[in-house]
Amino acid sequence: MSPRHILRLAGPAATAVLVAAAVAALVLLAHGLGFRWDPFDRTGRQIAAAEARAAAAEADAAARRLEREGAAAQRRRLDIHHQQALALERATARAEAGARSAHDADQPLDPDRVRRLADHDRELCRIAAHLCDPAANSSADGGDDTLSAGSPAGPADAGGS
Repeated sequence: MSPRHILRLAGPAATAVLVAAAVAALVLLAHGLGFRWDPFDRTGRQIAAAEARAAAAEADAAARRLEREGAAAQRRRLDIHHQQALALERATARAEAGARSAHDADQPLDPDRVRRLADHDRELCRIAAHLCDPAANSSADGGDDTLSAGSPAGPADAGGS
């Protein structure tokens, strides 16, 4: 018997099954050889979505790294500021104690020395205007700039609560 005679006896359903099996075998063979059939580019969309997720994750990681670096730099600056404030407070306390206990603490200042101190205050106000007391700028004694009596941020923390 010839294959044609067998197919004629089996009928159209058997012929369709045989053709489907041949096509499936051909597809499997092509797939094994590396041929891919993706008519809707599903793989390409999956790759693009994965790349987008990876890029977003990298950007998020970079943002977190920058936040950590910024927070660390801010802590360092704040520590330096506190150390400077404490050192300034200590130096001021020593100078004030020395000035109050000086033998001439109750005597009026020499006018030349008053002028030099006022010039020095004006120079400090020129360098760091944010430290000057704005109310003292319009004072009745000629509008001289004077340093404010207290820190704008309040007293420095001595390290304990």
